[in-house]
Amino acid sequence: MLTQLLARKPVGEAANRGDSHGGIQLRRTLGPWGLTALGIGAVIGGGIFVITGQAAAEHAGPAVLLSFVIAAAVCSFTALCYAEFATLIPMSGSSYSYAYATLGELAAWFIGWNMVLEYGVSASAVAVSWTGYFRSLVEHMGFHLPAVLINAPIAFENKHLVMTGALFNLPAVVLVLALTWLCYVGIRESSGVNTAIVILKVTLIVIVIVAGWHYVNPELWHPFIPPAQGPETYGWGGVMRAATLVFFAYIGFEATSTAAQEARNPQRDLPIGTLASLAICTVLYVAMAAVLTGLIPFAQLGTAEPVVTAVAAHPQLNWLRWLVEIGALLGLSSVVLVMIIAQPRIFMMMGSDGMLPPVFSRLHPRYRTPHINTLITGAGIALLAAVFPLDVLGDLVSMGTLLAFVAVCAGVLILRHTRPELPRTFRVPWATVTCTLGVLSCLMLLYWENWYNWTLMGLWTLLGFGIYFGYGYRHSLLRRPK
Repeated sequence: MLTQLLARKPVGEAANRGDSHGGIQLRRTLGPWGLTALGIGAVIGGGIFVITGQAAAEHAGPAVLLSFVIAAAVCSFTALCYAEFATLIPMSGSSYSYAYATLGELAAWFIGWNMVLEYGVSASAVAVSWTGYFRSLVEHMGFHLPAVLINAPIAFENKHLVMTGALFNLPAVVLVLALTWLCYVGIRESSGVNTAIVILKVTLIVIVIVAGWHYVNPELWHPFIPPAQGPETYGWGGVMRAATLVFFAYIGFEATSTAAQEARNPQRDLPIGTLASLAICTVLYVAMAAVLTGLIPFAQLGTAEPVVTAVAAHPQLNWLRWLVEIGALLGLSSVVLVMIIAQPRIFMMMGSDGMLPPVFSRLHPRYRTPHINTLITGAGIALLAAVFPLDVLGDLVSMGTLLAFVAVCAGVLILRHTRPELPRTFRVPWATVTCTLGVLSCLMLLYWENWYNWTLMGLWTLLGFGIYFGYGYRHSLLRRPK
């Protein structure tokens, strides 16, 4: 049985299986710009509009800039590994497919199951954040939405779930269902909308950075690293704790790899899209953090809308407030859109391998999208966004992502030793050092997770293994007669 659990899918088979699903192929319509926009669309959202302020106010002060650089370095190791894997196994399964070819079937299922956290659950969390900004914008226009329709019926207080009296989060549900329909009708349409949103929201962010820079007070950056007031409050300990927090802001840059089968030239374009999106987002994050901490004292940034808080402190910048609200709505919308694009393609690959029922591998005969997967994903995300608050949904997202990153970094090293002859149009530079640093840096961030998150992770893993041994193990294509 152990041999079967460790069975690996041959790289050649991993690169070929799933290119056709029931005789229907995915449309190859994405070039390097489309893939880069996909990555930026997945990354820039709640991180730049919410987490920056919280990390600065509670942990790092102006040195939150260093926290973003540290988190970017962790992601860059993984980005290089994703880029090499994309040239070897240009499949839509992302780290699930990579783990299947290097670490074996059980590990692949574990990674694929955790990617539901990264894409599905995180999309629900972002949709909940979207409601907050939507409510703020509507209130600025003089309207008020009933509280029972904009809040979750469940809240998490003192480590217990309690009922709030609300019905459900209606704006989040409407957003998710609208974007699900867009993903249902085609990757070209979805990518086109995402690219338009990315261009608009990046333009708005640049306007905020440029306009705000004229009112920055450099004295607010001193001391750059505030004196420590506790193990995770300011000082270098606070900088590192903030790095684990702002890591959430980078989740999604590797979503480009889930669209591998819809890329025109995946061996060339996937590395470009992955690395370019990470670099662009890092520059925007650092610039926005510099402006925010230079506009007002960092301790005042610990609000739900830190960008609005910083802008409102300067009457000359009041005209920017509307742009910030609109930019936040666009940014969060594009994150949800990309996650709804990515998650069904993970399910599609797992269905093609026999790990999930065949219905998960079907494509729409006209739109050539994984339509059933898209409907299942959209319904699940909408349900979670409707009834759960943000803090409950966000507990597991980073842990699932970090575990997937560890598998990708380790997988590159394994293939370098087991299949050195495979053609690689992109190679990780100094692979032994880069991959090792990637694994260690991800484990370092996992170390900061508390026992409660690990308990939730254990329960999630048990549920996943129950599905695997109940269905996937018995139906895996690796154990079917040729």
